[in-house]
Amino acid sequence: MRMMKPVRFAACSVFAIAASTANGISQAQDAKISDGVVKIGVLTDMSGVYSESGGQGSIIAARMAVEDFGGKVRGAPITIVTADHQNKADIGAAKVREWIDVDKVDMVTDVITSSVALAVARVTNDKKKINITVGAGTTRLTNEECSPYTIHYAYDTYALANGTAKALAKQGGDTWFFMTADYVFGVSLEKDASEVVTANGGKVLGSVRHPLNASDFSSFLLQAQASKAKIIGLANAGNDMINTLKGAREFGLAKGGQRFAGLLVNINDTHNMGLDVAQGMLLTEGFYWDRTEETRQFSRRFYAKMKRMPNMIHAGVYSAVTNYLKAIEAIGTDDADLVMAKMKSTKINDFYAKDGVIREDGRMVHDMFLVEVKTPAESKYPWDYYRVLKTIPAAEAFMPLSVSKCQYVKK
Repeated sequence: MRMMKPVRFAACSVFAIAASTANGISQAQDAKISDGVVKIGVLTDMSGVYSESGGQGSIIAARMAVEDFGGKVRGAPITIVTADHQNKADIGAAKVREWIDVDKVDMVTDVITSSVALAVARVTNDKKKINITVGAGTTRLTNEECSPYTIHYAYDTYALANGTAKALAKQGGDTWFFMTADYVFGVSLEKDASEVVTANGGKVLGSVRHPLNASDFSSFLLQAQASKAKIIGLANAGNDMINTLKGAREFGLAKGGQRFAGLLVNINDTHNMGLDVAQGMLLTEGFYWDRTEETRQFSRRFYAKMKRMPNMIHAGVYSAVTNYLKAIEAIGTDDADLVMAKMKSTKINDFYAKDGVIREDGRMVHDMFLVEVKTPAESKYPWDYYRVLKTIPAAEAFMPLSVSKCQYVKK
């Protein structure tokens, strides 16, 4: 019996060493995930003019993506934090700085509102953290202010103008007047659309700029009416765009033969306006819920939570979060530089994008869609609002790299 004791102790030691080794390996693997958790910040407008375009819908979409991923990546839990930037660049930038420095946030997404997005991109660039902007539109994010840590995911002002303005110009809409939100998004959208109009033989007769979240559009609409332009280009969005159209109906602009081009119209905007107001408008979309069986499946699940269909920003947030997590899963770390390299080398294929590519300037290029708003008689069921007229190939939809001003683009 005495001879057996050392054997027992040896066996116990072997098991202890094996357990210790296993724990060491596990800890080493976990150490590749900074702080042992992957933390994603959804920065959005929860109370202002773009709260329905992003807002709770973007938060729900991000949470759906995490739930569908299983709540963990490489054994590390995934958490979501949220904040309302109130459409103020300083508030947005300060919150993201706090998130990164104090809360150890690894990635920021949505970032609706262009002025906020530009300010946040400067912070994430300084802090070397990934920023997947979905809700903002300015092309400056991938041009003059591009960053190796920023991805511009869903759309931009170039793609919106290139789709809608070009289609209307080809249909004889050769004179334009712009109603423009007076901040970086509206100014950028007006500029891009104006260039498309003139490149297709049209003429811009004038424009007027209104403050964000304006309360009265009467004087602006009277100027648009007096211009006699065939097309009134709406270089605004959200409630500003809806209120512009409602005011235009009261002033009878459409009865006078003027047609409206919604340069950024989300499906929630169409729903809030109603088809009697929005019917006949041409729009450029990055996502439509009723386009394929894949888009319908996601959208019905989203609807069960939000009681409305997702727009391209909501769907884009889900796709962005999912593909970010896939990159971490593939390489085994949340190191920003390595994750970004993996995302840029991997095509995006999901319900949102087919063969989507993240270019060196940070622009995620994918197909866009030219759609027309149906009449009330044409709509057969709830949220049956759009007719897809054309798929705009990715290479045609977005600004070519040959004219990019991004310092990271090799020419």
